[in-house]
Amino acid sequence: MKITKTKRRWGITLLLLAIIIGIASYPLSPQDPIKYIERESGQIKTEKVPGEKWLVWLYDNPVGEATLWALAKRKMVSSIYGYMMDRPSSAKKIAPFIEDFDIDMTESQQQEFDSFNDFFSRKLKDDARPVDTSSTIVISPADGKALAYADVSNSDFIIKGYRFDVFSFLDNPELAQKYDDGALLIIRLAPPDYHRFHFPVSGNLSANKKIDGFYYSVNPIALREKAEIFCLNKREYTVISNPLFGDVIMAEVGATMVGSIKQTYKGSFAHKGQEKGYFEFGGSTVVLLFEKGKIDIDDDLLIHTAKGYETTVKMGERIGEATQKKDAERLPHHHAAAN
Repeated sequence: MKITKTKRRWGITLLLLAIIIGIASYPLSPQDPIKYIERESGQIKTEKVPGEKWLVWLYDNPVGEATLWALAKRKMVSSIYGYMMDRPSSAKKIAPFIEDFDIDMTESQQQEFDSFNDFFSRKLKDDARPVDTSSTIVISPADGKALAYADVSNSDFIIKGYRFDVFSFLDNPELAQKYDDGALLIIRLAPPDYHRFHFPVSGNLSANKKIDGFYYSVNPIALREKAEIFCLNKREYTVISNPLFGDVIMAEVGATMVGSIKQTYKGSFAHKGQEKGYFEFGGSTVVLLFEKGKIDIDDDLLIHTAKGYETTVKMGERIGEATQKKDAERLPHHHAAAN
């Protein structure tokens, strides 16, 4: 029987489709669970990751990687999902999410929400996150899990032998030069976390700088496969000028399914603990960069990072102090809390 060209094309197409489906369905290699240290108790915990199997498939399967390249890292996908989370029908997801991740809603200013994004970017009560008001102390800008590096030029980041690329991250060679051997703090916000971010120190503010990029996941599962994600993703940053800490860079990094980064602050000066903005739905990251010799990061954060663990932090709690404390008593103390 003669096989026509059309039948041959269909046969090849079906064969390729079968191969793709076979590869896509191939069992995923087992992943090490994400372990972190709970700062308050010092205990090692295992993180519960929303959509973990999906993340592993995207970053550890050839078809998943192709999907990631073609779709998942693109703004369009995150924008569409963000729009869906803005719709009133998304509110039905709130109660199961709260129960699944044991979220303490007694801290929230409101209990009823118009959409999932309304819940996701909720404000907390004024006393929910006490702020360390000492002028010599740096506070965590957000709730999350922190990695800390005293010298970014001489520290392995996520993967042995990989250094955090300050020049690519800031996309400004002259500015980046100031932080090439400075200190780095990365606070990763998982979906269950409080998603507003606040100023870690007081100071004069530069204009907000936006850098276009992709929307890769910032979860450790993704970072194990692609450590340069922070330098590829959409991000924006502000320089905070402080008498003790010099010029501090505070950057917000977008990620997969992050609807957008919203800046809510006004003016050219910020008080420590004042709200800077919030993330809409998705996991996200806040990055802090300090010039060399300006901050002594708390030892527990450095030690845990060196051992390969993130450490939980809460907005407002101490994460470091000024290296040079002279004249500190003459600096004003500003009282603030999450709002």
